[in-house]
Amino acid sequence: MATTYNDAWLIDGRRSGFGEVNGTIAHLSATDLGIAVVKGLFTQANINPQDVDCLFAANLAPSDFDAGYLPRHIGLYSGMKQSAPALMLQRLCGSGFELIAAAADYRQLNKAEVMLCVGSESMSRMPVASFTSRGGFKLGQVDFRDYLLELLYDAAADIPMGCTAENLAKQFNLSREEVDEFAFNSFERALAAQKSGVLNDEILTLTNQTFECEGLKTKQFKLPRGVDSFATDEHVRPTSRETLAKLRPSFAKDGVQTGANSSGIVDGAAAALVASAAYAERTGVKPLAQIKASAAAAVDPHYMGIGPVPAIKDILASTGLALSDIGLFEINEAFSAQCLAVARDLDISLDKLNVNGGATAYGHPLAATGVRCTTTLAKEMKRRGIKYGIASACVGGGQGSALLLENPEA
Repeated sequence: MATTYNDAWLIDGRRSGFGEVNGTIAHLSATDLGIAVVKGLFTQANINPQDVDCLFAANLAPSDFDAGYLPRHIGLYSGMKQSAPALMLQRLCGSGFELIAAAADYRQLNKAEVMLCVGSESMSRMPVASFTSRGGFKLGQVDFRDYLLELLYDAAADIPMGCTAENLAKQFNLSREEVDEFAFNSFERALAAQKSGVLNDEILTLTNQTFECEGLKTKQFKLPRGVDSFATDEHVRPTSRETLAKLRPSFAKDGVQTGANSSGIVDGAAAALVASAAYAERTGVKPLAQIKASAAAAVDPHYMGIGPVPAIKDILASTGLALSDIGLFEINEAFSAQCLAVARDLDISLDKLNVNGGATAYGHPLAATGVRCTTTLAKEMKRRGIKYGIASACVGGGQGSALLLENPEA
């Protein structure tokens, strides 16, 4: 399922810092995180919220009792016009890519000119839930479960997501040392990116503020007592090969995946604007990149993590490009073995892959990841003068999502 586009432009994108699970921003709902990031994006990108025609939002698990209203509330409290509709989309870990693909689809169909895409996730606030309590509790049949833990388990295939990475490690003969080395490089690249400041135009500074909308209740956005601002990726930290090697496997006795070489569990939100070339010209904004194509693919759920391979191949086939034409790849590191398997299968040079580190270091706030990866890719393409780049991710249940970007200045 690949689609090409001729007038869909990524105007700009921003995100919050990604907070460690139960960390600094753990108390904030996905709705409030989304509002704060969208308001910051409008300010930083110098975009009038009233220009936006519609909103696409993604959120995988409820983090407050108003979760069903998340898309609409983000739109209203961020200053969008009341007549702009909002829609929730869900393709699990590929949801953030699906938002941008949906916006590009709307452009192709000329249904809207300016669209907002926002993915927001509070992993810390995922509930312990019961779906059978409406009729009361029978003796011995009380069924409360951890929503986060259940979300990481494919009940149909009867397999945790981590075990799908172990399956790929066996298929591609990946050693524990290779997987740890991949993770080590992810942390090193992320630390270097923090030190050099390349993420400064990507990460917004969150501060205490009030969300207001005429005719609606006022909302307060508050950081913890004593914290004036937040703009940090809390999961990024120095590590060593020796430290990584000491950790026990998490999913199989002789496995390669550990808590340190798997994506971090974090909270965060990311937002991006997609619009027409005519809108950019009228307003004087300079787009980051042109969205050239999107693709979604499906694979055996037991090998879920290989999903980016057919999605990327579909994009190349639909555009006539060769893998060698792609200068940068941003592929979500759900698990280090999984991402390494994708690189092996496609023969992607690791020098072109996740050059500022990936989700092993930054973490993977499910619905926000695709927007983060796409924005990160577009900004790095601009810095390096790269013409083509692909952002992609595997998807729980056995799918893959991918986007092709072109740098108009390269």
